Amino acid sequence: MSTNAPEAPDAPEAPEAPAPKAGKREWLGLAVLALPTLLISLDQSVLYLALPHLAEGLRPTGTQTLWIMDIYGFLIAGFLITMGTLGDRIGRRKLLMIGAAAVGLTSVAAACSTSAEGLIATRALLGIAAATLMPSTLALIGNMFHDPHQRGRAIAVWASCFMGGTALGPVVGGTLLEYFWWGSVFLLGVPVMAVLMIVAPLVLPEYKDPHAGRIDLPSVLLSLVSLLSVIYGLKELARYGFAPLPIAAVLLGLAVGAVFVRRQGRLAHPLLDLKLFRVRSFTAALLILTVSMLGTGGGYLFITGFLQMVEGYSPMEAGLLMVPAAVASVLAAQVAPFFAKRFQLSTVIGVALLVGAAGYAMLVLVDPVGGMPLLMAGFMLVFVGVGTFGSLGTHLVVGSVPPERGGSAAALSSISGDLGTALGVATLGSLGTAVYRGSVEPPADTPADAADAAGAGMEGAVNAALELPARAAESLLAAAKEAYTSGLNTVAVACVVITAISATIALTLLRDRRTAAPYEKH
Repeated sequence: MSTNAPEAPDAPEAPEAPAPKAGKREWLGLAVLALPTLLISLDQSVLYLALPHLAEGLRPTGTQTLWIMDIYGFLIAGFLITMGTLGDRIGRRKLLMIGAAAVGLTSVAAACSTSAEGLIATRALLGIAAATLMPSTLALIGNMFHDPHQRGRAIAVWASCFMGGTALGPVVGGTLLEYFWWGSVFLLGVPVMAVLMIVAPLVLPEYKDPHAGRIDLPSVLLSLVSLLSVIYGLKELARYGFAPLPIAAVLLGLAVGAVFVRRQGRLAHPLLDLKLFRVRSFTAALLILTVSMLGTGGGYLFITGFLQMVEGYSPMEAGLLMVPAAVASVLAAQVAPFFAKRFQLSTVIGVALLVGAAGYAMLVLVDPVGGMPLLMAGFMLVFVGVGTFGSLGTHLVVGSVPPERGGSAAALSSISGDLGTALGVATLGSLGTAVYRGSVEPPADTPADAADAAGAGMEGAVNAALELPARAAESLLAAAKEAYTSGLNTVAVACVVITAISATIALTLLRDRRTAAPYEKH
């Protein structure tokens, strides 16, 4: 008979403790983080309305006007990776407050500019300062809201503020320009940043990676050259078509980007941790964001052009007509977490993108006469898809990575959207322009110079018509509007295909949310 006592059965594993719930302080902190998010989207939309007033005061050349418009977005995109990683190292709240102070000061400097060169310089500094805000706000949300469902609602609010700012831009900008000088549109950021600097230390936690190393300055330079070259080249391709300089800029950016990626793989403390891309849901979300924004960027370009040049609305009126679509986007972002709790995430995102594809399909049927109801309805459906994925996709990106990589993840989310938009404007803009040029047929009695101007683009047709007698102008514009609408229809077909591809990616790659390989810390 054995004297050994029987072995005790293995104790059952304790269930994983639920994530702590956010309290009043965290929700108040979210309200503070919403302020810079709203400001960035406002800044990007109000300047379009201020351009005529600004031109009267500063007399910029055509090239200077383009740089006034573009330099802000260029430098935001260029510095996102650097600022996201810098926040992980020095502290996200600290970087947010430094950026807020810089945005406030550069906003005042921009408003007080007395020359086009001075405004370009201050807009450049404003872009660098604003690049601190997006990754810091999104990463802090990840630190404050540990419960996945609460984090989803918080990111939905954050995404709604970004979309809502686009809708409010024409209203706020138009009101300011009605009563004040053009510089007033830049001063919007001053009180917002002042409130943030006062309240942030009271309600926002500080977080930084305790094991972070020093920032690798060569990597910073490589990332800047790569991103700025690619985005500059894509924008120039959209503006002037296929020309040697923009193509060379894109190729340079891609080559430098390859050098950047190789360097990150060799560093102990890289500027961008490539192991993030081993997380399957993270990589899939970035891919869907890039592809879907490709369609949105190109579609938005032609829709705004249709409203102004075919329907004849002013920039402010066109902006106000876009408010319903922006509201639909905000509402979709708010209800998306509700559906994500009840259905598989891949299904919610995939169906939302298919709704957007249906919206683009409606734009295929738009005519130059009487096409507004179809255009508005289709545009709203498109933005239902944009709002849904803007909320759930961003949540997926932030929630897929460890807390110490939150800043880098947030930066990559923003960059994916920027690159997708720039690529969409370049490729689909070129496609629509080619269709226009191939189908426009000015009346036989149109003067040669007016016919040449109309053949180059819809803008040329509008300007040429101003110099013609009423009947000739009406005939020329009718032909140009028909051709431009054909371009819009063709771009819409491409957007249907692109959005359907995005939906397919969501329904396949996101169906299994397990990572392709486990994330490893350094």
